[in-house]
Amino acid sequence: MRHWQTLMFVVLSFTLLILIWQSTIWIGDYPEALLPSPWMVLLGIISLIADGTMFEHVRISLFRFFSGYITAALAAIILGLILGRSKIMWRLVEPIVQVVRPVAPVAWSPFIVLWFGIGNMPAIVIIFIAAFFPVLLSTVSAVKKIDRTYLKLAENLEISQTSLLWKIILPAAFPYIANGLHIAVGTAWIFLVAGEMIGAQSGLGYLIVDARNALDLDLVLAGIVFIGLLGLLLDKSLGLVEKRIGKVWGRQEAVE
Repeated sequence: MRHWQTLMFVVLSFTLLILIWQSTIWIGDYPEALLPSPWMVLLGIISLIADGTMFEHVRISLFRFFSGYITAALAAIILGLILGRSKIMWRLVEPIVQVVRPVAPVAWSPFIVLWFGIGNMPAIVIIFIAAFFPVLLSTVSAVKKIDRTYLKLAENLEISQTSLLWKIILPAAFPYIANGLHIAVGTAWIFLVAGEMIGAQSGLGYLIVDARNALDLDLVLAGIVFIGLLGLLLDKSLGLVEKRIGKVWGRQEAVE
């Protein structure tokens, strides 16, 4: 019953969006060359699906996204666990992190293109930078917030460092790390599109730029629709993985 209610609200939400979209065209008297109607965009989506163009761009974009995101998440979690356990190291590294973190990943694009050329790598590197810092900061904060009683008990019981990591630190820090992973999904997906607009000849970002240059605004909006839908699916998929891990580690608050 709950799933049906969720589906109903999703359908109502998108129906409302389409009505607002179409009403804007009618009220503003916009020509379809300036603001394509939902029907034109639907036809554009169908044409891109029919000739396989959309699936090819989606495949390439997802490959770049997962390559950069997973690499960034693993590196950030490992480094965050180390820095969170060492106050001295974190005090040394934190100023650097706080200076570099606010810089938009696309600001590094001139150097990234020079160092890695064009193709997949620039987009992957931009995604890595976008995803790395949210996960790193969440992990460090999570480790520092762990109840010291657990750590002292583990020390008294002479638990090995490996067991301490897998049985105490990671399960206790997991809900906070998961928040960082959720934030990183959004930022990385946004900058994937930006990265593909800069140094790529394929992917959803390139599809939008190419359609814009050809003044095919219906295809521009078609690409935007797919970007939004894929972003939603990625976020929901991460939520399912989070629930599964939360059940394994017995963190019920993480799965509710």
